[in-house]
Amino acid sequence: MTFLCYPKCTTCQKAEQWLQSRRVDYMFRDIKTQNPTKAELREWHEKSGLPLKRFFNTSGLQYRALELKEKLPAMSEDEQFALLSKDGMLVKRPVLIADGFVLVGFKQAEWEKALPQ
Repeated sequence: MTFLCYPKCTTCQKAEQWLQSRRVDYMFRDIKTQNPTKAELREWHEKSGLPLKRFFNTSGLQYRALELKEKLPAMSEDEQFALLSKDGMLVKRPVLIADGFVLVGFKQAEWEKALPQ
């Protein structure tokens, strides 16, 4: 299991504490220093079943600076994957990747359902 996050993000910190409290084994990966690749993002997107827009950190400074709210609807999936792979801070976090699922963002109820004790 891989846990992608930005260590300074409070939501990521809560998610990591949640994983640790349940003694879940995971590999930590800093999303800012180790950007996800286009291939990884495509795989996670497919596995998650989520709309691609859910992979964007819509509350982030970079998202707003690039005016992506207006631009995303006109962009192709390839363009969106390329953008996400260039800057890990554009990716919604945390991301938890396991064999059977991908979770984007920390919603405790979703995580409890995916990782029951």
